[in-house]
Amino acid sequence: MAGISFEKAQRWYPGADKPAVPGIDLEIKDGEFMVLVGPSGCGKSTTLRMLAGLEDINAGQILIGDRDVTHLAPKDRDIAMVFQSYALYPHMTVADNMAFALKMAKVPADECKRRVNEAARVLGLTDYLDRKPKALSGGQRQRVAMGRAIVRKPQVFCMDEPLSNLDAKMRVQTRTDIAKLQRDLGVTTVYVTHDQVEAMTMGDRVAVMKDGVIQQVDTPLALYDRPANLFVAGFIGSPQMNLLTGEKVDDSVRVGEYLVPVDPAALSAASGTVVVGVRPENWRLVGPGEGLPVTVNVIEELGADAYVYGTCEAQGTPHDVIVRAPGRDSTAKGDVIHVTTDPANVHVFDKETGARLSA
Repeated sequence: MAGISFEKAQRWYPGADKPAVPGIDLEIKDGEFMVLVGPSGCGKSTTLRMLAGLEDINAGQILIGDRDVTHLAPKDRDIAMVFQSYALYPHMTVADNMAFALKMAKVPADECKRRVNEAARVLGLTDYLDRKPKALSGGQRQRVAMGRAIVRKPQVFCMDEPLSNLDAKMRVQTRTDIAKLQRDLGVTTVYVTHDQVEAMTMGDRVAVMKDGVIQQVDTPLALYDRPANLFVAGFIGSPQMNLLTGEKVDDSVRVGEYLVPVDPAALSAASGTVVVGVRPENWRLVGPGEGLPVTVNVIEELGADAYVYGTCEAQGTPHDVIVRAPGRDSTAKGDVIHVTTDPANVHVFDKETGARLSA
């Protein structure tokens, strides 16, 4: 096992006017499950492929443990890759697919069989070893791809959106399986996804990326509770944070006619226009005239509670304001509700730089 260090690692594709990854710095601990998350085109898969040796590095270096692997061939990096498309050989059985890399490495047949059987037991594939991929479900195929990686006993697992081909229910089950498996094996893992719920569920730490640059690296809860900037605030959380633009007025921020209560310390560094962020669960329903008026457009009933998606006409608000409300209440489409919040629940950001101002 080993940790991973990216030191100003850069990837610039030929003919591009700017680098896909300008120069990433990231430390991943031995045995850690690190998730790279961000929108399409943010450089997360490129970063993973640089680690795996599938993309050339134009500057900087990458270390696995104490070894500089920057210019090593992929086969010499002691990395196992799990792809989005499974990449199984259709004419081979499950057992042969899992053993293929070992046979290429000339591992003795008895050892090869032992490793395959052990991985199959861990992954619940023992009864499927004689089947071919076409006889398996999507989730089972992905487990075979995982098994092929496990039998090699690598220092690092690299996983590139491995669940994106699965349906919603299977995705939830398989991400639980992968997280448990990684914890049991203790192998350092770098996992790429565009699904922030997946990232928050699986990662020991999560690196949020935009335009090839890491915006913040932290534990899932720290990202949720203390986003470093507007991008992270808007990206992490489902539904996303409400972001309202307003003017600093004493110890509050004026959004239309509504004064959002804010921690005074957060406004001390602000000048003029700021953006305040409120999570849907941090709104409180109040009486008419007491808070921000929201016209209800859609109610997403979840049983125990509900998400109310509404429109606010106050200047500085986005088109939609999202409020988590008690389930089965009397709110209906077309109603106007009024909401407010508490200063401790308000995130404050600089409008120009996007940087967090709150403590």
